[in-house]
Amino acid sequence: MIRNLPVVLASGSPRRQHLLLELVEDFEIFVPQVDEDSLTTLDPHKTATELAKAKALAVLPHRQDSLVIGGDTVVALPNDDGTFMQLAKPTSKKDAERMLGLLSGKTHLVITGVYLAWVGGSRSFNETTKVTFRDLTAEEIKKYVATGEPMDKAGAYACQGGAEKFITAMDGSESNVIGLPIERLQAVMDELDK
Repeated sequence: MIRNLPVVLASGSPRRQHLLLELVEDFEIFVPQVDEDSLTTLDPHKTATELAKAKALAVLPHRQDSLVIGGDTVVALPNDDGTFMQLAKPTSKKDAERMLGLLSGKTHLVITGVYLAWVGGSRSFNETTKVTFRDLTAEEIKKYVATGEPMDKAGAYACQGGAEKFITAMDGSESNVIGLPIERLQAVMDELDK
């Protein structure tokens, strides 16, 4: 059913684009303008899914003959009271250093929401991976932030890049942490095609 539709990725993330190539040979990139702050909720799972939905639905009217895939990743640090501190993309080098300091020595959640939309239907899901960082020194954090790598990433790090050496444990999908849970996306697309 949906396999015959052209695919459009509603995201400007180079990491999502690279990962989607593992599932889809040819797709278009259409970067929507979405006010992410207005869609942030107290529940990081809902935030990720709502942002993915907003991105996909912003693109669908422009590509009605296509399957539009929206995605958004949220890094969430559990608080003692059961709530979460959500870490988006850093707004400055200082902000990136602050985020990495918060993640140092702790386990956090990386949640990616995915929303598939086409004329006449939609499907959404989110995937969660637990990531544990070792204790980081202030010097390590400064050196990593100086590379510029953290600046366009939720939580201010790339697990497939320089921050790989910070991670002591990962429970769940690595592609999810990079930005698109391709194993789950493949399963959902296969299911929709039955």
